[in-house]
This record gives sequence, C-alpha cells and structure tokens, in this order.
Amino acid sequence: MNGTIMNTSGAASPFPLIAAMALLAAVHPLPAQEAETPQARVDALMAPYSSPESPGAVVAVVRNGEIVFQRAYGMANLTHQVPLTVDTRGNLASTAKQFTAFAVALLAEQGRLGLDDDVRVHLPELPDLGEAVTLRHLLTHTSGYREFLNALAIGGWRIEDLDHISTREALEVVRRQPELQNSPGAEHNYNNTGYVLLAKVVERVTGQPFADWLRDNVFEPLGMTATVVREHSRQLVPGAAQGYAPVGDDAFHDAPDMGGGLGAGDIYSTVGDLARWMTNLGTGDLGGRAVLDAMTTRNVLTTGDTTMYGLGLYVRTVRGLRMIEHGGGEMGHQSAFRYYPDLDAGLIVLSNHGRFDGSIPGRIAEIFFGEHMAPRQAPAAATPPPAEPVAAATEDVDPASYDPASFDIFAGRYSVTIQPGMALSFRREEDRLLVEPTGQTVLEMTPTSDSTFTVPEAASAVTFHKDPAGTVTGLTWHQGGMDFEARRLPDDEATLDLAAYEGRYYSAEFETYYTVTAGDDHLVVRHRRRDPVTLRHGHGDAFVGAFPLVQVEFERDEHGNVTAFRAGNIRARDIRFERVR
Repeated sequence: MNGTIMNTSGAASPFPLIAAMALLAAVHPLPAQEAETPQARVDALMAPYSSPESPGAVVAVVRNGEIVFQRAYGMANLTHQVPLTVDTRGNLASTAKQFTAFAVALLAEQGRLGLDDDVRVHLPELPDLGEAVTLRHLLTHTSGYREFLNALAIGGWRIEDLDHISTREALEVVRRQPELQNSPGAEHNYNNTGYVLLAKVVERVTGQPFADWLRDNVFEPLGMTATVVREHSRQLVPGAAQGYAPVGDDAFHDAPDMGGGLGAGDIYSTVGDLARWMTNLGTGDLGGRAVLDAMTTRNVLTTGDTTMYGLGLYVRTVRGLRMIEHGGGEMGHQSAFRYYPDLDAGLIVLSNHGRFDGSIPGRIAEIFFGEHMAPRQAPAAATPPPAEPVAAATEDVDPASYDPASFDIFAGRYSVTIQPGMALSFRREEDRLLVEPTGQTVLEMTPTSDSTFTVPEAASAVTFHKDPAGTVTGLTWHQGGMDFEARRLPDDEATLDLAAYEGRYYSAEFETYYTVTAGDDHLVVRHRRRDPVTLRHGHGDAFVGAFPLVQVEFERDEHGNVTAFRAGNIRARDIRFERVR
C-alpha cells in the first residue's frame, strides 16, 4: 500500500510544495554509452542494488505479450543469503488495487452490483454520514472517508514502526468517523480505506473470501499461478522476498508487511504473472473490453475537474505516450507497473528495498521505449505558466540587472490554501531573495520577471498577484506541473500567547490524549506512544508540525479561550481533540 503520507524515501511529507522537492526535481541522466545494449544499460542502472549485501529488485520488460527482458538483482533474504530470482514473489503494495477494482467492475458488468450503489447497501454497518458514498467513490479515492493508516497514526498507532493493524481496526475507523472529510465525488484524496471496504463488498456479494474469489476468477484463468493474496500479516508466502528498510548508508533491518490492507494491497506476485495481467489489459480476453475501458477512463469530479485516476489505475500521458500504471510502497517493498497501450508494451519492477530509487522505472522505460517518446521537456517550474488573475506586470528581467529593492513589495507571509497553518515567509537580505516555509529550510530565489521568481533548489517557481489597486494579494506556487494558491496575511497579525494553547486534549473518536506545552517560539505535542511533535505557527490559530500531526488548528469559544484542536495530515484530517484541562 501507499500507506501514509510518508514519501517512499521514508521521509514524512508535511508540505508537498517543499518536502517533496527531491522527488519532483530529480532528472537523472541515462547511462551515456550509446553503443551498449539496453540490457547492459539496465545492469548499470541497477548496480547499486546488485550487491550480495543488499536487497534488490526484479525487472521485466514486456512487448506484444512477451517478456523481452527480465533480470533479478540483489538479495531476497540477507539473513540466509538467498538471492532474488525472476520467480521470486514480491509484495505489490498499492499496485494490487487494480485487481480489487477489476473484481468490482467485473461484478458490475455481470449485474451483481452497481458502481453507483451506496456502499451501505452492501455494508449496512457503516454509518450514515449525511451523503451517499458509492462504490465508484471508493474506487476513485473520492469518498470523504478517512484514510485509515494516517488516521490511526494520529490516534497513537506507530504506523512507521509497523504497529499491527487488523482489517477490523481499519473498518472501525470508518464506523467511528463523525463526518465526511469532503463531499463524495468532489475531491481526489488517495485513500486505502476505500479499497479495504471494496474487498468486503466483493465478499458480501459473492459469498466467497476475497482471496478465493480472486484466485478462481482472475489468477487461475490467466495462468497467474504464483500470485498469492496475503490475508493477514502472519501468513507465510513461500518463495517471497523479505522486505528491508535501510539503516544509515549500508545497513538494513527487516521491515514486515503492514496489516489491515486486504483489498488495498496484500498481494504477492512475480514479474511473469504480472506480465500475463498486463497482456490482458491489452487484449481484454478476461473481463471484456467494457470492464477494462471503465478501469482506464479518468474520473470526473463533481466540480467538473478530471483526475488522473480511473478505477484502480492511473491514466497519464508521459512524453507523448499514454501510460496506464500504478505503483506501490510499504516500509520494505516498492513496486511499479507501467503499460503503454499504444505500444502494447510495458515494464514491471518489484523491489524489496524500502527506499528503492523511484526514478528507475521511468529510466528503464526510456531505455526500451525512448524512440517512441517525445523529447524531454525542461522542468515546468523553470518557466511557470501564468496564473489567473495576474495583475502584476510580468516584464522579463535579467537577474543580473534586477533591483533587489523592488522585491520589498512582496515581502511578508502567505497562507497556503490547501494546508491551513502552512505559511510561506518571503524576505530580502541585502541582494538575496528568500522564502521560508513554516518550520522548513530557507530557500533562495532568482527573478525571472518583475513578479515571477524561480526557486532552483525546490525545482519550483512563484508568481505574485496584485489586485486592480496594485496591492499584492497572494501568489501561486508552481511545482511538478501543479499550482498551489496562497493568500497574503496581514503584516500586523498579533503576537501569539503560546501558553494559551497549553493543556490536555482528548479525542472521543480515537479514545486517546495529547498534551500540549509551550516552548519559546513553538508548541510541543506529546502522546504516550509517539515521539513528541513540534508545532510551528502558521497564521491565526493554525500550526504546522510533522507526521502524523502535519496540520493542527485550534478552536476558541466566544470568550477567546482555546477549547479544542483539529489535527490532520492531508489523507486524514479534521480529527477533533477536546481540551479537558
């Protein structure tokens, strides 16, 4: 599963604009030796994972239904010195979601359920939260339910240390949820909870355990005889790779699988079996074209916006090629599945290294399919698209001739719309133009016009906006092909009395406590089972911390007394803690 908002690098992502910059900025050159064969170039790419002292990966490339390249690198088990082979079973994590989606879509095609059924038709024990949540909402990550892994982390579970979670506990997160996080269908927010619920729906509709139904109706018909559904984290999977997480530069520790994710993950397979599944995406022999077309049609939100997600699969266009794909990650496993339907070709990577380089699948694709790809474009952040409205002038400038004093009109703090509490602070120190996100590294900017700036270290750019009167009102941050809006905060925002937030807070939803204490310029939040989290002030009563309390906003009564806070981390949010003393 892509379990938490932690990146596959293992680092928590408190703010996607800055914390993910290494993922968004990385453009890795391919091996330069043009005379080398594709196989040799992949070998060079995989050299860091080829040691008998390191976990590794299995790679396969498929064309026209045939595996044209497959190779294993590194070790399946370090304790017993067992090398990976092309037949080693790997944990698919979230790449498994496409099988759950296929099951539901096939049952819909057979008339046994409807994609627009209210989930409570099939799981009546779920609460009525005021709006119907349909199976389609679950499939497309638009339900409004809390993502159970991130929610349980706020509740005190040590997800990053692989606290055991049963499917029952995952379902209990939904049962205890007091309100939806968003109106169903209005927002795409990646969510493992929905796929756990969908596996339960399959069981209720078919009368079979989810694992048995997949075996009888998907895996065996396609000849995927090595593919196994792991129904609980203690189940043995013969021939499976042990997952590992790195400790320092050259050591590893065991990373057992997370629990509770049946339907969202928990499938082990081989590159050979996944090649058979990939071939079926092209032929439609199993399931039929209507089912597979439904899975690969992008979802449209109630706002009219189109997402990049269909049913259990992402649908993208990368360098001119349509790509149907899904990746997955747990603490000790990474996987990638990419199919290019216009080429009837694709690739599969299964790794038991928890920090496997996520750029490698794309680089392998370029080695084998680069002749069909459009030329690589410069990072979008270097030339930000105009954002509307942009009332500020946008005359191009030479950075060498830019007058730093003209930046002073932009200096100040800006609140990021998508993440309450995150503020971007802009200032000038002599000739240096600087931006500092709440609680994060100060970054230097370079002017590209009188109102636009690049942030090279973050592979990002900023466009400032003015109203018709010429007052700077906000900005757009451009990163990784996405735009994030922020509004300007008043310069005279009152100094906070941090002691006013001190106290003990209780969540009835998760039956747990947090204690808040004040430092010189920050708050510290403590839970008996978790490490303390430092909160930095963003604006108003909103603060930014680290996983799992990424966003915290305090509430006050009519007398101005602090009475509660709401905590969140993007995938799970607005979890309320009442002040009890």
